[in-house]
Amino acid sequence: MRVIVVEDEHAMADAVARGLRRDGMAVDVAYDGDSGSEKLSFTRYDVAVLDRDLPGRSGDQLCDEVLATGGTTRVLMLTASATLADKVEGLSRGADDYLAKPFDFPELVARVRALGRRATPAVPPTLVAGDVRLDPARRTVHRGPVPVELTRKEFGVLEVLLGAGGAVISSEELLERVWDENADPFTTTVRVTVMTLRKKLGDPGVIETVVGAGYRVPDAG
Repeated sequence: MRVIVVEDEHAMADAVARGLRRDGMAVDVAYDGDSGSEKLSFTRYDVAVLDRDLPGRSGDQLCDEVLATGGTTRVLMLTASATLADKVEGLSRGADDYLAKPFDFPELVARVRALGRRATPAVPPTLVAGDVRLDPARRTVHRGPVPVELTRKEFGVLEVLLGAGGAVISSEELLERVWDENADPFTTTVRVTVMTLRKKLGDPGVIETVVGAGYRVPDAG
């Protein structure tokens, strides 16, 4: 899942980003509305976490920009005000959810995950291909009865491939969906991650390479 956090309090923004990354998400950060707008214009995010009170463009303006694209990005608004009127105003602008500061971090993670599920086509609660089972909620993978320990990036790659239902996913799309803006697009990061993932999943092989196109799990669904 790809997430952007736009928050001018640097410590809070960085803490939220670290926590979401620990939960397996790819997270970009912007500390003002203008840089947030620029990132949103170039990258497809599943969820945008927007502070309402930002220097430059406000969170409300960013929400309007997201909605104007007609894309699938879901918006979670953060605000220092917990009044009902403020919440109604934020939601009436088209935001998908609203969270007042201070908030409990587990609640933020749960809301971001819920919005992320709404940003992508519906998939089964457990992703299956042959004897490989991935449970996104529990962050577990099994091959038959045996648990498979994966890194966050390996888990993310497998989740995207299984969720594609047998379709081919390019290296560029995997880089966009699983990594964040700090990833170097000219490295072999995706290829190396797929290679280690294949080793951990074992034989017979689960992930196919489609030369010149990307990767797929043919019997996912």
